[in-house]
Amino acid sequence: MPVWICRSCGVEHAPAADPPEECAICADDREDKLLEGPRWTTPDQLRDAGHETRVEELEPDLYGIRVVPRFGIGQRALLVRTPEGNLLWDPTGYLDRSAVERVRDLGGADCIVASHPHMYGVQIEWSRALGGIPVLVAEADRHWLQRSGPEVEYWTGRRRPLPGLTLHTLGGHFPGSAVVHWPAGAQGRGVLLSGDTLFVNPDRRTVAFMRSYVNPYPLSAAVVERIAGAVGDLSFDRIYANTGGVIDTGAREAVHRSARRHVAWVRGDHDDLT
Repeated sequence: MPVWICRSCGVEHAPAADPPEECAICADDREDKLLEGPRWTTPDQLRDAGHETRVEELEPDLYGIRVVPRFGIGQRALLVRTPEGNLLWDPTGYLDRSAVERVRDLGGADCIVASHPHMYGVQIEWSRALGGIPVLVAEADRHWLQRSGPEVEYWTGRRRPLPGLTLHTLGGHFPGSAVVHWPAGAQGRGVLLSGDTLFVNPDRRTVAFMRSYVNPYPLSAAVVERIAGAVGDLSFDRIYANTGGVIDTGAREAVHRSARRHVAWVRGDHDDLT
């Protein structure tokens, strides 16, 4: 039976003779419900349509993985390497033999983590292609998981999936939304691998805090202050986003500056300008 993949979000669903009636992730008000043509596809159909993966080095020990042509949400997966093992972050919604071979050439992966449910991609397919490695899923978002298996491990709060890497739950966009803190990144200045709770804006100098980006509406002032406080003790100078955006330097201050701006606007401090 085929693995069904939603064409809109790129998230895998359990193998079945027929596709699901709907995609629960896309039925939520954080996602786009409009889609031209059939909603469902399979890995074989994507391969036959000419999709392929491309891997690029972003900095020493950090690699980006994309699907071309763009598919689903179009996230850029990140493979971070450490002396103790490698982590695959925000896995893509399609993988091919080339991607698997390239990741293996880079030392493989020891675990897979998605920042939030929109980024689950084909994480079980990735796991099995890489030897059945653990797929870490936030306990708070357990009910969004559309395909499970023995590879899945649930976690909460803070976790060290590998020495030198720490997962931090920030909440916000989803209750279990998380970031990875990589202190050795950016030549030792520290890196955050983020999801949509800390969304790198097009200016690459600020971040956004939104409940939904497709159907825009913001998080509250209290939640944004909580998120900024949660990363307040972390040392990082750079952020890599799942969309491809990067704040190359000064990222920690950018988060706090962005939080202050967001809170001021939603609190009404600048209503005279509207």
